[in-house]
Amino acid sequence: MTTSVNESTTPTEQVKPTTVVLSEVAAQKVRGLLDQEGRDDLRLRVAVQPGGCSGLRYQLFFDERSLDGDVVTEFPAEGSTVEVVVDRMSAPYLSGATIDFADRIDAQGFTIDNPNAGGSCACGDSFH
Repeated sequence: MTTSVNESTTPTEQVKPTTVVLSEVAAQKVRGLLDQEGRDDLRLRVAVQPGGCSGLRYQLFFDERSLDGDVVTEFPAEGSTVEVVVDRMSAPYLSGATIDFADRIDAQGFTIDNPNAGGSCACGDSFH
């Protein structure tokens, strides 16, 4: 796993790198989705946005952009790598969070286990 930070800060500013952990199963799923798209310039962007009944909501989407302050982490996947990107504002909310992929009869999709979340709503779509 490799982590880097895209910074354009003044000497007095400091951006603390944070790491999101992508499980092996989730990395394989991301690689499979990227292969389906046929694009190697996309990365999985994970963000936190205001919304939901508890105040904050996760967003996961593929993105080719590179923004100042992005924390980029590479994970091995099927003989290659996938990159996970977290923007500067979302990084403190996601530090230490683990992203997994569930593929069960009752549920399918990415899940986030976030030690920074104080609680979540009943539907599980948002947190505080």
